Amino acid sequence: MRVDEMSEAQARAAEAPTGEQTADRQGSALPAEEIDRLTAEIVAALKTVYDPEIPADIYELGLIYKVDIADDRKVVVDMTLTTPNCPSAAELPAMVENAVASVRGVGEVKVNVIWDPPWDPSRMSDEARVALNMW
Repeated sequence: MRVDEMSEAQARAAEAPTGEQTADRQGSALPAEEIDRLTAEIVAALKTVYDPEIPADIYELGLIYKVDIADDRKVVVDMTLTTPNCPSAAELPAMVENAVASVRGVGEVKVNVIWDPPWDPSRMSDEARVALNMW
């Protein structure tokens, strides 16, 4: 299963799959219920990871661009950082890897840091905007 361009609607997408996500699930060797559980628990794990300099989790900041869950339970996360010069550039991907790996039933985890498209504040959820007082 693949969730692309994750944003504030991420949790809703996990609860109410789109047609493309449903098609992905139907072609998966994993039961839909297991994909739903893994998706929800991965999102919850991602929400425990905070940039040490920003009081909002990386999921709500919009730093997670894509999560792929393969039939063998390998998970690939594409994420970005707020800036290429982010002081947490070395530690955040490792924190994401550890958080996702802690989810029961997840196999190998790979985290890719990507820069295209570049992150901008429009990717933040309302929850992150409230936490950062950015209204």
